[in-house]
Amino acid sequence: MTTLAILTAAGSGSRLGRDLPKALVGLAGFPLVLHAARRLAASGVVDMLVVTCPPGLAGAVREIVAGDPQVDLPVRVVDGGTTRQASVAAGLRLAGEGVDVVLVHDAARPLAPPALVRRVVAAVRRGHPAVVPGLPVVDTVKRVELAAVAVAEAADGPLVERVVETPDRGLLRVVQTPQGFDRAVLVRAHAAGASRAAAEHLAATDDAGLVEALGLPVHVVAGDEAAMKITTERDLLVAGLLVEEES
Repeated sequence: MTTLAILTAAGSGSRLGRDLPKALVGLAGFPLVLHAARRLAASGVVDMLVVTCPPGLAGAVREIVAGDPQVDLPVRVVDGGTTRQASVAAGLRLAGEGVDVVLVHDAARPLAPPALVRRVVAAVRRGHPAVVPGLPVVDTVKRVELAAVAVAEAADGPLVERVVETPDRGLLRVVQTPQGFDRAVLVRAHAAGASRAAAEHLAATDDAGLVEALGLPVHVVAGDEAAMKITTERDLLVAGLLVEEES
């Protein structure tokens, strides 16, 4: 039984205001992608790693990840696609025949702890073919209807949207990565959703969504606050504090 981790690192990082891909932005002296790769390796349940990167940067990313002594796994690097879904599909094509579990992780969540990785893999190996980590929602959530009149009003003032529902937050989870899958199920889900992969407005925002589209169940295990997603400069500062707490 072999577990492959696909680490997506092809994002632009434009919202961080940097002129380099997000995965190469530094955090406590090391690129985000390396933080993520080190924690995947430290879990002890990942056998090989595929990193998807921006076109033209495969050599640089390979040197960063495969050259690090803490990443004691076979590493392959492949150019990502125009969307996250397309990037994962590119990584999935490199899965060898012996792979039966696939993790999909985002370099934008560089501090997802090894214990979280182990939790996801264990749930898949216990018979759940699609597993995502998630945290309870602590805020009240409103579902709104974006009416044309609200858009028109926004031209002269603030956008005003009508609330149509207040979901029970006890039934809601904020989903994180790594997400884990039975390899055959993930391959099938990507094949079925391949027509969506090229366009950003159609592509799945996570791989569990592709599995759901097949009508198959997805299960949630406990997430971890450390697996926060880095999108803004503020997120990067918070992540820096978390790294300081680790040391």
